[in-house]
Amino acid sequence: MTAIEFSTQLVNYEYALKPFAYSLTKDTAEGEDLFQDTIYRALLYRDKFQSGTNFKAWLMTIMKNIFINNYRKNAKRPTILDGSENQFLIDSMRNKVRNEGENEILKQELHSIIKTVSQDIAAPFLLYFNGYKYNEIAEQLNLPIGTVKSRIFLARKEMQTKLKAIGIGNSAY
Repeated sequence: MTAIEFSTQLVNYEYALKPFAYSLTKDTAEGEDLFQDTIYRALLYRDKFQSGTNFKAWLMTIMKNIFINNYRKNAKRPTILDGSENQFLIDSMRNKVRNEGENEILKQELHSIIKTVSQDIAAPFLLYFNGYKYNEIAEQLNLPIGTVKSRIFLARKEMQTKLKAIGIGNSAY
């Protein structure tokens, strides 16, 4: 296929490519970018097209692959919204530093509080907290499953009250 025939084919299938781009992106500007990128890639890889094959399907496949690749790239790039009025997107992974200090203090507080809770309700809670299921806890402590659930609930409530008393807000424990 000559360059002129190839370009003519591209122009002829513009009517099908633009709506397909908009249906993929659901956005006019992004659809236009996808359409232009598809035309660019088709021209760039013109030598890869095999005469006698479906030209429209070849273009649609290029467009779909570009869309999928862009989607995957954007999904891997974590962004957050800036709280300013302009709503800028900020790349949050570049200078991210994790502060474990607060978590360590909270762990220490939880351990000291669990020691003050009655052993009858603390034991099932600690087993549950360490990943045991209700029925496993019931078997290990030789208690009915309802009693185990009740004691875990009571331990959580007592710990919540004590955490609020020392100024640590609502907690799941």
